Amino acid sequence: MKTLGHWLASPWRRSAAAAVAGALPVLAFPAPSLWWCAYVALVPWLLLLRTAPTGKRAAYDGWCGGFGFMLAMHHWLLPSLNVFTFLIAALLGALWAPWGWLVRRLLGGLPSGSQVAVALLVLPSGWLAVELVRSWQGLGGPWGMLGSSQWQAEPALRLASVGGVWLLSYLLVAVNVAVAVLVAVRRARVPAVAGLVATAAATSAAWAFSPRPAVDGHVRIAVVQPGVIAGPDGRFDREEQLTRRLAGQDVDLIVWGESSVGFDLGDRPDLARRLADLSRATGADILVNVDARRSDEPGIYKSSVLVGPDGLTGERYDKMRLVPFGEYIPARSLLGWATSVGKAAGEDRRRGSQPIVMNVGDDLRVGPLVCFETAFPDMTRHLTREGVDVLIGQSSTSTFQHSWAPEQHASLAALRAAETGRPMVHATLTGVSAVYGPGGQRVGSWLGTDASAARVYDLPLAHGTTPYVRHGDWTVHAAMLILALWAAGEGARTLRIRRRSAPEPPVPPARTVHGSPARPGR
Repeated sequence: MKTLGHWLASPWRRSAAAAVAGALPVLAFPAPSLWWCAYVALVPWLLLLRTAPTGKRAAYDGWCGGFGFMLAMHHWLLPSLNVFTFLIAALLGALWAPWGWLVRRLLGGLPSGSQVAVALLVLPSGWLAVELVRSWQGLGGPWGMLGSSQWQAEPALRLASVGGVWLLSYLLVAVNVAVAVLVAVRRARVPAVAGLVATAAATSAAWAFSPRPAVDGHVRIAVVQPGVIAGPDGRFDREEQLTRRLAGQDVDLIVWGESSVGFDLGDRPDLARRLADLSRATGADILVNVDARRSDEPGIYKSSVLVGPDGLTGERYDKMRLVPFGEYIPARSLLGWATSVGKAAGEDRRRGSQPIVMNVGDDLRVGPLVCFETAFPDMTRHLTREGVDVLIGQSSTSTFQHSWAPEQHASLAALRAAETGRPMVHATLTGVSAVYGPGGQRVGSWLGTDASAARVYDLPLAHGTTPYVRHGDWTVHAAMLILALWAAGEGARTLRIRRRSAPEPPVPPARTVHGSPARPGR
């Protein structure tokens, strides 16, 4: 330990260690998908933060760890954004600086049992505050929230139906804090064990008492994934070929991926007719995604468009939340230089104004989302409240074909399905395409990045209301309340200490009856 402490005495070595420690939780996400390591992956970072020599150094270690986490989570952006990826990671990593200071404040030195008990509540709340801020669409959205690493764990998915992905993040951080205390603070092991027992009890209670989605029907939905094909014309031809294979398979809806149509259908009636022919041949409506300059509106939109046997149905959803740098450049006048060092958007896409619930065939109601909108739990929650039967995400991660991005993206739909109690279809151009039932469980097999195919999925339907849909982000509200109460308590404590340590006001000398000062000793 002394040798390690001596090695970490170097600021550069300590910064590097913090960055590596911050990157460890990424192993819990796809593609490694070592979901179980999320319960201990924060421990090295926590141990480093609690031993920081000063609060300022702890904040800096928090920043370095956040940088490591963001860079590891988004490393697949490097071919597109190049050096800008490091800048984004550094900016977002700064969000963890206050959290680093908080860890040292609560766990530094030899914390008492009461301090550990407070830390088990406050530190997960601080982590959620970071996730809340970086969930803003302008900062890249809630991609890589710690709780989303648990997309394969059935008990975690059940918890997601109670408090969303936020609750999973909170509990994971609480477990990591308890483990760090067990490792480093012998005198506080009792409250640490109590914290672990309380977490297990809460998880068990949620498992036992949270409502399970009751299956009340089925629907057959097909996903068409053309694979890597150059040019919009060749892509459309391949999608048409794959879709014709679905004839006679009694499909209720066919879903194409994001940017599956590279021309505005209002300006290309020939393509609209070909889609209508496909709808008649298969007996199903087709949900395509148009990425083109509109003929009836100025600018380029990404739009989910429904086509039936008679042509365009009029059902259209324009993407509302765009990918920073990929689909628009924030503050283009200042950051427009990003187009010269990577593949940033040369022209900003236009935004839609509202979510849309589409009516498909036999009273089936679907809610489309485009690309990284599936990372936002509030969007699927809103669609569920509007009465959707099936959630649909249309995506294209072809730019990041041989990276962790396609699998990371596909896993998010499992959380959205579990949170809302609605099945979700994640359809892509080049993989990974995936389908999940109303409990977040996988339906059928994934279409990987090497597949060019059309596949039919028999989806179970459920129409109950999960606690998360009913109560929303109550976990976040509770975490912010915990932080506010702790900050108020710390403020009051500091005020009391200052009052006690303040020098007493000087006492004026006593005077005699004649008005002259009394002389001591007389």
